[in-house]
Amino acid sequence: MSDTVRLSFKEMCARFDVTPRTLRYYEYIELLRPEKEGRNRFYGAREVARMTLILRGRRFGFSLEEIRQWLEIYETKGTVPQLRAWVEMADRQVAELTRQQAELAVTIEDLRALRDEAQGLIAAPEETPQK
Repeated sequence: MSDTVRLSFKEMCARFDVTPRTLRYYEYIELLRPEKEGRNRFYGAREVARMTLILRGRRFGFSLEEIRQWLEIYETKGTVPQLRAWVEMADRQVAELTRQQAELAVTIEDLRALRDEAQGLIAAPEETPQK
């Protein structure tokens, strides 16, 4: 990404499909630090990269505090203990997502069974209780 990237607040919201409130909150908790000129904010390549990581972390299910740690490791290239801590955090999240995936598979299976049961009743309307 070019170092000449310079996005306005509105452009940053549009680029990442986030609400102004979300972007302001990320600034408030200091995950993002845009340049300020008067009342205007501008986001350079660094902030665009940070926002990419923030949204990726959210998609992975990390908390904002975990994302803050991830950003610190990303920017400083991380010490071995930091990297180990991040690997442990990632392993925990992978385990949690795997658990959720298994739960979701069971839920989908249950829903399909109910749908199939209803479909069977539609196919044989004479057996369907009428009200």
